[in-house]
Formats: sequence, C-alpha cells, structure tokens
Amino acid sequence: MASRKEQKEALRREREEREAAAKAAERRRRLIGYGAGLAVVLTAVLVGALLLGGGNGGGGDDDTPGGGDSEVAADILPESGSVPEPRNTPLIEASQAAGCELKSYRGDSRGHSTELGEQIEYESMPPTSGRHFQVEAQDGDYEQAPDAKRLVHSLEHGRVVIWFKQDLPRDVRAGLKALYDEDTFQMLLTPDETGSPYEVAATAWNRDPLPNGTGRLMGCEEFSPEVYEALRAFKDEHRSNGPEPVP
Repeated sequence: MASRKEQKEALRREREEREAAAKAAERRRRLIGYGAGLAVVLTAVLVGALLLGGGNGGGGDDDTPGGGDSEVAADILPESGSVPEPRNTPLIEASQAAGCELKSYRGDSRGHSTELGEQIEYESMPPTSGRHFQVEAQDGDYEQAPDAKRLVHSLEHGRVVIWFKQDLPRDVRAGLKALYDEDTFQMLLTPDETGSPYEVAATAWNRDPLPNGTGRLMGCEEFSPEVYEALRAFKDEHRSNGPEPVP
C-alpha cells in the first residue's frame, strides 16, 4: 500500500497535469479565435506605426503579478512605503483595534469552472470560498486584479489574499506593498474590484470542516494604521490551511 507521502505526491502530479492541460486547451481556443483576424490586425498595426512614427505598446496580463499597461497602473503599488514594526498581536485583538470585522462562511462547493466567463455568485464580497475557475492566480502583488474565480482557487490552495481599493491614498497603497514585501510566502495582494464595502480586506479558506471547509474574511471599512497589524495577524492565523494544500 502506498504511503501517505506517496499518495500526496501522486495527487500533486495529477493536479499539475490537469491544470497544464486546462491551460493548453485555453491557449488553443484563443489561437483559433484569433487566427481568422490575425492578418487584419497585423496590417492595422503596421499602418498605424507608419502614420504615427511608432509608439509604445505592451499590455498587462490580469494574472501576471505586477502587471500593468499604463503609467497609472504602474503607480498602483508604489515601492516607497513603510509600515509599523510587528507586535505579534492576536487576530481578534488586532482586528478590533483596527476597527475591522471578522466573518466566517461555510464552504458550499469546491467544484471547478472550465469557463472564465461563467458568472458565479459568492456569499461574500470579496469571496472566501466556493466554486472557482480551474486555474488559480499565481502568488504575487497585482496592479490589475485577476478574475475573482481564480483568486478563490488560490484560497483553496492555502493562500491569503489581501484586497484594497485603488482610490486609497498613495502612502496607504505603498504601505500595503511594503507589508506584502515583508513576507510574500503564499500571499497575493490585489485591487478589489468585487464591489465590497471595505477599503482593505483579507480572505482565506480553511480546510475544516471537510469536505468544503470554511471561508474567512476580515473586512476593514476604513483604513487606519492599525490595519497593518491586523493583516499580519490574519495571515499568521490562516495561511497554509486550505482544503487543498499546495506548496
């Protein structure tokens, strides 16, 4: 009989093969859709370059950490931030000091969607658990938000996602970037485009009770410097505890 370690390794390989196949299928669909209009697009680009004397190009990928395609996007997470020193405050105490609320949501599904455009209703915004896209968002800090269904898949893998409103003051966004850079292991930092009421929030997906676990949300309607310590405490409490643990 295979050992537990061997079983986990086999499951990991199966997951990687499944996700690689899904990515390849998605790429094939895109190539088929784009092929018919490729010649027209290339012609338009060449004509535009001749008429305008060249120009800057490039586009950000929503699922590429640090992605952005404009000066505005590039300034979403400035590098110049600083945060207070850690105090190792317990989560409940830290969240209360920051004026944030803690909520839990019983998971109702761990199913996968094969269509990124599928509309999925979540119990909370930002979401904490539930049906999600079959390919997760990569760990990292984002200037353009990945699709929420990919972020939920990241939560299933034991990640913690920090969400923030893009209209927060520059120094606050820089501080969140600095906080993220302190400890990036299994962390994602992203603009919040879910319509949530929070200026800053954090989400996680715990494995218990099986099979669908429990979603965790810390929502802060108004930012204060105490939020940094609350985010640290939330991360320490919930990271690496997903229903499908992935290194």
